[in-house]
Amino acid sequence: MGAQERTEEQERFRGYVERFVTYLSSVRNLSENTVRAYRTDLDAYCDWVEREGVRPLEVTHRQLRRFLGELSRARYATKTINRHLSAVRALYRWLVHEGLTDKDSAAAVASPKLARTLPKTMSDADASALMETCDTSDIVGIRDRAFLELLYASGARISEVSGLDVRDVDLASAQARLFGKGSKERIVPLYDACLQWLGTYLREARPQLAGRAKGTPTQALFVSTRGNRMSANALRSCFERHAGLAGLDGSLTPHAMRHTYATELLAGGADMRSVQELLGHASLSTTQIYTHLSVDRLRDAARQAHPRAE
Repeated sequence: MGAQERTEEQERFRGYVERFVTYLSSVRNLSENTVRAYRTDLDAYCDWVEREGVRPLEVTHRQLRRFLGELSRARYATKTINRHLSAVRALYRWLVHEGLTDKDSAAAVASPKLARTLPKTMSDADASALMETCDTSDIVGIRDRAFLELLYASGARISEVSGLDVRDVDLASAQARLFGKGSKERIVPLYDACLQWLGTYLREARPQLAGRAKGTPTQALFVSTRGNRMSANALRSCFERHAGLAGLDGSLTPHAMRHTYATELLAGGADMRSVQELLGHASLSTTQIYTHLSVDRLRDAARQAHPRAE
């Protein structure tokens, strides 16, 4: 439907969506990727509203179920449908808070149930094989080794690693300062091997890479061959390249390192609250999934080792 065919309410609603997206970015301080996802999902919702002739500020529970039904018929994954619904819920919650509507039917719409899936993890041998693919006779190889060691040592999200500046890593105190979702700050300890590779990178490789920048040198910790901050996508490509060289599962992503980090901590006896803090989870329920991974690993070990196990 073109803009000229929208009703006055639908046109106004588009403006409210723009204000909400700006709020997410400037007030909630959500990441660029998260804000982009909200915008995409809410644009799709606005398209549906206009296509179906729905009054968005008076939308009913039944109409919202119809919207989810259309996504389901289009064969969207349940996780994707839930993401769309989450964006719509957040929008209507904000609209009510701002006094732009007094009707929030979205709050009563139940989310489709997700099948229980466990995060994909790596073994320590896999992580070692991954790191051994780095050619540390070369400055790029030293950088990649330091990056992979930090990923494994900290359980950081790839976006958090991309956002690190040199000043955020304290080698003397053996820790790094990470900025998670909503710019929440947390401090994570780093193991010796990680500190050694970071030190080598900062002394030998980073000065050469940063020196290639045009204009003001970047303060970023991880620098590209052109001297610029490495984006999350660039770091993700780096991980995938080394995973391929190591012959690892092609579906592994940098997040597998984070999952492995959490699982190893819990299996080693760390308490759930500490792991929650180290991962930067807002809710303990998000951390609890790793207890299932730990129990499964212990069960597998018992089956292999116990003389009466089948």
